[in-house]
Amino acid sequence: MASPRRRIGAYFPGLAVVLIAAAAATYLSEHYGLPVILAGLLLGLSLNFISGDDRVTPGLDLCSTNFLRWGIVLLGSQITVMQITSLGLLPFLALINIMALVIFSGVCAARLLGQGKFVGLLAGGATAICGASAALAIYAVIGRDRLDHHRFTFTLVGISLASAVAMSAYPILAQQFQFTDRQAGFLMGAAIHDVAQSLGGGFSFSRGAGEVATIVKLTRVTLLAPVVALIGIAIGSAGARRSGRNMSVMAHLRLPWFITAFFAVVALNSLIDIPAVVREYGLFLSKALLLLAVIGTAMRSRLDALMSEGWQGLVPVFVATLVSFVASFLFAWQFI
Repeated sequence: MASPRRRIGAYFPGLAVVLIAAAAATYLSEHYGLPVILAGLLLGLSLNFISGDDRVTPGLDLCSTNFLRWGIVLLGSQITVMQITSLGLLPFLALINIMALVIFSGVCAARLLGQGKFVGLLAGGATAICGASAALAIYAVIGRDRLDHHRFTFTLVGISLASAVAMSAYPILAQQFQFTDRQAGFLMGAAIHDVAQSLGGGFSFSRGAGEVATIVKLTRVTLLAPVVALIGIAIGSAGARRSGRNMSVMAHLRLPWFITAFFAVVALNSLIDIPAVVREYGLFLSKALLLLAVIGTAMRSRLDALMSEGWQGLVPVFVATLVSFVASFLFAWQFI
């Protein structure tokens, strides 16, 4: 049996490569305005050849699994039940319906193109909730045996690109249609995928719109756990599929531990006043872990399979993005 020190040392080569790529992605984001997740994806794909070395495999697996799950858990430190209730009943119900419509559109687009329901759930769910973070959480529930690394990575690229375009285009459209701060804030919070870009789009319109976008977007992030839980119940346990066991009702209802932990952190944050410094470091650590998870996953993806997808591989993401924008725009225009 290997000693604990040797087992820990096995993670170092892969983890070191991912950390260097994450530092480079952060530099590109800060100095050239490139979204950090997109920068991490591109760097991870460019370093794909490294995954051929068995020495980096344990570290890459650590990033793409354990770091992903803890990053999702720490997202709960940014959310309270009070933030959700402050949105109001009508916008909240509208948000739920918009998210359901977006997920449905992603599944329909994927099925029409013969890509399967798991691709549609990933594309629609990630677009409906919070972009890359949601994609990582949904992929963890779907499992690698039901959706390949390269398919996931390709979807992640599409989500990042669509979110970056939306952050630039939606504020301009809101100004053209003379939206109020509340209307623009709802549009940015409900239709832009990534958290940072959603808030960036809101505050680029006005401070008031940015504040509304923050509430709407955090409400979408809060719904990450319920949506992922429902997806898990609907498709069943990936572990049970791998072992070949018949899935009982209880197996369908069993939630991934990191989703349960996410709920627990949100509940704790709602019940007690967590110090601002704790929330600040929680957000920083969550973003860092999710960035490492994205890079690790990209490095494990096969570029030949990724390139074989063609433009059709991005259609479910773009359809879900279009539906998200149209539904959010119409509600903001008519009811806010």
